[in-house]
Amino acid sequence: MNILVCIKQVPDSNKVEVDPVTGVLKRNGVESKMNPYDLYAIETALRIKEKLGGSITALTMGPNQAAGVIREAFAMGVDHGVLISDRKFGGADVLATSYTISQGIKKSGTYDLILCGKQTTDGDTAQVGPEVAEWLGIPSLSNVSKVTELKAGSMVVEMDMTHEIEIAEIEYPCLLAVDKDIFIPRLPSFVKKQETKDREIRVITLADLEDREEKHYGLNGSPTQVQRIFPPEVNNHREVWNGEGSELTGRLLSKLKELKFA
Repeated sequence: MNILVCIKQVPDSNKVEVDPVTGVLKRNGVESKMNPYDLYAIETALRIKEKLGGSITALTMGPNQAAGVIREAFAMGVDHGVLISDRKFGGADVLATSYTISQGIKKSGTYDLILCGKQTTDGDTAQVGPEVAEWLGIPSLSNVSKVTELKAGSMVVEMDMTHEIEIAEIEYPCLLAVDKDIFIPRLPSFVKKQETKDREIRVITLADLEDREEKHYGLNGSPTQVQRIFPPEVNNHREVWNGEGSELTGRLLSKLKELKFA
């Protein structure tokens, strides 16, 4: 079983600035971590490998520093790493991102199963995984909460659809976007970290892709454009009232009427 896990490096804070001109996150100088949902995807891949054998490749798109999450994946037990990195990929929306990743996947090899987290904590769109599958022309399932059966040419999974659990069988090659708690992710191993510290990470740039048209990538290839960025208004005004219950009740009612809430 040849498995690919798509992972992403995300900001390790909710205090991230947005470029007012481009509308994209300012990632430079911000502490980063692996997207939490991707940890579940890695664990799923490791469990499947333990049963069926094969190899696991972790793939990420981002600047050079994004190689850090591939190193973390190595420490968890992943075999190979691919970094899709080029300045021309910067500022991509979900469409351009998914297209870039699909091009990188085609260049990096062939896979029986592609896994990714349901969503990322910086964008929260939950669109990139299914869109990658569309670009690759393979079937996909989202919100996967359980792998119930592994077969020679297919697998049976459960999907948490909020109000019901849906069971589906999907043939290889396919893509699964897994939900949290499908498995408890294992911790990175210090021994594996030391063993893999010099392991090669393959870097793929625009020049390596089959489609080298710059207009298909980054900001140029993003039909979604941010019109305006502004911080939410902060209202810290408060009043503290002291007194008996009957007095405060009347005062509260008067205030609600004043604010036209009553």
